[in-house]
Amino acid sequence: MNELISVIIPVKNGHKYLSAALDGIKVQNMNVEVIVVDDASIDDTVAIASNYGAKVIHHETSKGQVAGKNSGLKVASGKYIMFHDHDDIMREGTLARLYDAICIDDELFMVMGKVKDFISPDAVDQNAQIKAEPYWGLFTGAVLMRKELFDCVGLFDEDIHTGEIIALQMKMQQLGLKIQKLDFIASDRRLHDSNFGKTARLKEFKDYASVLRKLRKQG
Repeated sequence: MNELISVIIPVKNGHKYLSAALDGIKVQNMNVEVIVVDDASIDDTVAIASNYGAKVIHHETSKGQVAGKNSGLKVASGKYIMFHDHDDIMREGTLARLYDAICIDDELFMVMGKVKDFISPDAVDQNAQIKAEPYWGLFTGAVLMRKELFDCVGLFDEDIHTGEIIALQMKMQQLGLKIQKLDFIASDRRLHDSNFGKTARLKEFKDYASVLRKLRKQG
């Protein structure tokens, strides 16, 4: 059996898609603990997570998905960490493939698979433009890390609301910590009418610029 993996899911009002995400984790057939960080939801998110046997951490007031990742890290028991969005679906066999890759090299701190976009069947605009090809660069169900990585780089900057994966990779580069990209599709990223990637694009660009400025000052 594999060493414990903590899968952390920050979510706010995710009842519509959370079950599909949890099903995708369940079929991995790996030794995992699922930590759902509820960001002050007012729907059935907590009940769904509890029914699946997840460990639920509750924010009394909404703090955002980056703070949710930090809350999950603070209680995670696993040797390895994966972050997963509540509305995406990990492909079967992904976790084993990422785990096997990171275990063979003690100097490897992160392994990264690709994400493939898809338009949710319930989305109003079924003709929306999406990335045609799979791509690297998102956490959701596609990246496995050693928990000790965060002993080196610290927790996420909660002033950044998106772009935290860029900040993490740049810190790792500065410290000479090894990352490996694997050429396979690890997770399907759902695009729907209210998901974070569509509604916060302008904020995302601003956060990327903020990350770059902070890291340049540190360097």
